[in-house]
Amino acid sequence: MDLLFLTFGPNIKNHYQANFCILSFLKQREKVNSINIYTDHPEFYTHLGQFVNVVPVTEAQLQEWKGQHDFFWRIKIKAIEDFMLRSGGQHPVVYLDSDTFLYQDLENFLQKLAQGIALMHEQEGKLSELKSKTETTMWSQVQGKPFGGVTITSESSMWNAGVVAIPAQKNLEAIRLALHICDDMCAAGVTRRLIEQFAIAVALDHTYGLQPASPWIGHYWSTKDDWNEAITAFFLESLLKSYTLEQDIRRMEQFDFKRLPIRKKVKNTRIRLLKLVDKLFPVKPIAFVKN
Repeated sequence: MDLLFLTFGPNIKNHYQANFCILSFLKQREKVNSINIYTDHPEFYTHLGQFVNVVPVTEAQLQEWKGQHDFFWRIKIKAIEDFMLRSGGQHPVVYLDSDTFLYQDLENFLQKLAQGIALMHEQEGKLSELKSKTETTMWSQVQGKPFGGVTITSESSMWNAGVVAIPAQKNLEAIRLALHICDDMCAAGVTRRLIEQFAIAVALDHTYGLQPASPWIGHYWSTKDDWNEAITAFFLESLLKSYTLEQDIRRMEQFDFKRLPIRKKVKNTRIRLLKLVDKLFPVKPIAFVKN
């Protein structure tokens, strides 16, 4: 399989998360054909050396990938399509958000891809049954309508797109169907926040059938502060002790992925109270060093 990452912008957290994820896969590098990073900051990946292929992207290219409807997350689908065209689509393609990691043996994961089964991180539920304001609005806008030639039904499900694993069979066909669905939804004025992940889910389920990737790959999208602290400590130790890449890969083999939560439940009341406290009692800087 070919791994694909898309990282852009100056926020170093996104880049060290991607480095951490890549190291987790390098533990089993004999099972990975290639690791590819589309990025506008290639300097953050020099430590990975010959193990990665860096594809520079420009702001103009990212803007073009947003398409005529200027939908930001359309670039994820376009990056996958671009990689398939560059690589020839000979292997399964596994797109990964930077805030993910591999924690289990890849053998069964690869078997599913070989059998023509697509995987996304996890199923969030049938769109017709989801309860958030965004999802209920989205369902009212798409139910019973065709997008990209696929009719949305009460069985159409929302899947988390932190992992998008596409079998080699019909992979370009599947991602172009996702693009078509995405563009049709944008043109129809569907609420945008979740369009790209729903479009990918509908396209992959229609083309292959979908199963969850969560038994192999963790996704800490809701607990980034905890993981960022641990990842910072991992790389700071590496820097201060001058570890080699091979030493970092061996350290990754000992990393306890179970000690940090990948999901937390935070009450909205707590969030509102914290915002109120920050507003009523703001932190004020009182001293700086002088020239």
